[in-house]
Amino acid sequence: MSTNSINPPVVVGIDGSGAADEALRWAAADAVHHDAPLHIVYAAGARADFGPGVDFRRIDHDEYLAACGTTLAAARRFATAAAEAVDELVIETFLVEAPPIPALLDCSKDARLLVVGTRGAGAFRRGLLGSVSTALARHAHCPVAIVPEPERYSARRVRGPVVVGVDGSPCSTRAVEIAFDEAFRRNAPVRAVLTWSEFHRYLPHAEMQTEATALLSEALAGYADRYPDLAVERIVAEGQPAERLLEEGEQAQLIVVGSHGRGGFAGMTLGSVSQAVLHAADCPVIITRPPN
Repeated sequence: MSTNSINPPVVVGIDGSGAADEALRWAAADAVHHDAPLHIVYAAGARADFGPGVDFRRIDHDEYLAACGTTLAAARRFATAAAEAVDELVIETFLVEAPPIPALLDCSKDARLLVVGTRGAGAFRRGLLGSVSTALARHAHCPVAIVPEPERYSARRVRGPVVVGVDGSPCSTRAVEIAFDEAFRRNAPVRAVLTWSEFHRYLPHAEMQTEATALLSEALAGYADRYPDLAVERIVAEGQPAERLLEEGEQAQLIVVGSHGRGGFAGMTLGSVSQAVLHAADCPVIITRPPN
């Protein structure tokens, strides 16, 4: 997949499910925020159920691809309607005859952001998307946004803050950069959270708090100059990172975390933290990887 746009595309994987529709709606809005084209991808290598009792052995391959094409066309109309106020949004659709993971990983090579829902139709509903989202978060060549199903993601959150997990690692540095950019484009405040735990305490409480505060200040250095009108809330606290991020993200419109953290400070091992947040958050979560 390639694009002639100056800005790399927002890529969204769909399968015709309600969760995919919500991911598509969110992806269209994000593409508008970033003046980026929207690429809608249907990975047709893994057949989702069209309903109970359907026997895929009796479905002609061409008929199956035609059904996928129909789903893509409907998705294009849905995305166009979602971004109807922005005439210049460029939308392209792609039907890829490959399983979701390799198809979307390949698309991520040229993408600004890869977007998927938390669950999908058929096999996805039975838990496949859990492995898909995990694989994408670990191996994608770009940041990955996981959008929860509509019943979990309340529209009232659109005015909430962008919450970012901080620990000073390269992944965290990238997460902070993305969080500030997203907050600026959404006219939202930033809530930066650095958590340290009792288990990883190696100094007295007051000294740990001071060191953690200094680390957070270092991680956010320069952003006040780059985004002078952006409100920033800094939170340094003792506790479990995932639990605190989820707590601070209860009213968030977006949470941003790194795929892995430095681990040495505060136990912020964002391999486990990112997965915990990914599966429990009631708002979209962007998982970032360190810069190449």
